[in-house]
Amino acid sequence: MEQNSPQQHSRLGIGIDFGTSNSAAAIFDGQQLVLVKLAPPDSIMPSANYIDKQYVSAIGQQAIDSYISGNRGRKVELSAQLLGEARTGTGGGETAMGGPGESDTNKVYGQAFNDGSLPGRLFRGTKRLLGDRVNDRIAIFDRSFRLVALVTPILLGIRQALEATMGKSVSHACIGHPVNFEGSGDGRNSTALQRLGESYGHAGISQQSFCPEPTAATISYLHNNPQSRDELVLTVDFGGGTLDFSVLRRKGSSFEVEATHGIALGGDRIDQCIFRELVFPLLGRGERWSRVVDGSPVDTLFPFGEYQELLINWPISYMLNQNKFTAPVMQRMAQADQAADKFKRLYDLIQQNYSYQVFEAIKAFKAQLSVAEAAVLDIPEIDIQAEVERWEFEAMIAPLLFEFEQAIAKILDKAGYQARDIDLVLRTGGSSLIPAVKDILDNRFAGKVVEHDPFTSVAAGLAIADYHQYAEADLS
Repeated sequence: MEQNSPQQHSRLGIGIDFGTSNSAAAIFDGQQLVLVKLAPPDSIMPSANYIDKQYVSAIGQQAIDSYISGNRGRKVELSAQLLGEARTGTGGGETAMGGPGESDTNKVYGQAFNDGSLPGRLFRGTKRLLGDRVNDRIAIFDRSFRLVALVTPILLGIRQALEATMGKSVSHACIGHPVNFEGSGDGRNSTALQRLGESYGHAGISQQSFCPEPTAATISYLHNNPQSRDELVLTVDFGGGTLDFSVLRRKGSSFEVEATHGIALGGDRIDQCIFRELVFPLLGRGERWSRVVDGSPVDTLFPFGEYQELLINWPISYMLNQNKFTAPVMQRMAQADQAADKFKRLYDLIQQNYSYQVFEAIKAFKAQLSVAEAAVLDIPEIDIQAEVERWEFEAMIAPLLFEFEQAIAKILDKAGYQARDIDLVLRTGGSSLIPAVKDILDNRFAGKVVEHDPFTSVAAGLAIADYHQYAEADLS
């Protein structure tokens, strides 16, 4: 795709990177690139939406803060939810005289339960659901919302930040998307893009173009490095929710996308892995539980498996603050042994809803390990300080690193090249900073790997693509 001269454009290029975990936006005028302060003073904003009982939305960090404050120390009391009423006939529909038969009206309860004291719902990672063709609606309190309605407030906030920066209204943008949305089924990408486009439309972005995120990152690099030469570029975009690849050939001042590939592997899965492997044992996983049941002593492993999924999915971890979860923890905590402190940590985590703080500590821990051979996982809220060497961390995430290596082989096979054919490898995305990820790329593509703007390269490339008005067919 040939780049047009700036004089041909009367509009600014706008790029929006709505990510699974975080979002960014950029503006390009042909000369200068500006990253928009979505969460002043930061240009990165959490992709989060919180809806309270009055159906008022808060987005970004405010959404997360509202969720945390509303669920700290809150006891969850669930009641069976009334699904409707059913009329059951006892007389066979009509009597012999032609009148209606006797009937009773019974209330129907199902397996749905209502948390009456829930102050609001937090939605983060909703992007993951966009490709699900079966489920299009989510119940929030007594209303049903389409998925696009949960995404739109975030996009509206981004548009408003763009307008505040530009000083004028915004109705167009180049929109980033993963190579493959999460989910199953051949139609998930088209479904997700349709829903994403509809959400942007509701947010006031009516003129839309779309670009795969790794391609956008490549465009950003080519803009920063405009030397005219033939070059085969592999971009590795390892973000919070997905791992995406693009193989692009630069021909002078033009380029051609030859192949793309993407899988559902990102920093979120790495964080969950650390939570499981490092934190769970410090909360009581693997410990035994002795108690008296019906007058007889019983000794079993503590049923930690019942807690795991709610712990690692922090937007819903408040659900653990129910008696059926807290009572066993309190019983086990009361046993005066060495493991009691572990269950005290688990109890405090549940009662104060500290799962988010755990994940924030894990992110800081990962950042330390990116520059040091050892780091301390420090979670003061639940009295955890665990020193881990880098090799131990890499052992924990070894299965995920293997998935990473397999994905590299897949994109090369898909493009029809060997590693030696690649001239340049661009490494971008927050998870690309992990030393083991760097090592895998450096070993396979020795001397060819360049780090490129891990957190904002996609937004920048989208703005540049929008400015030059690249055709979507040339970007995928």
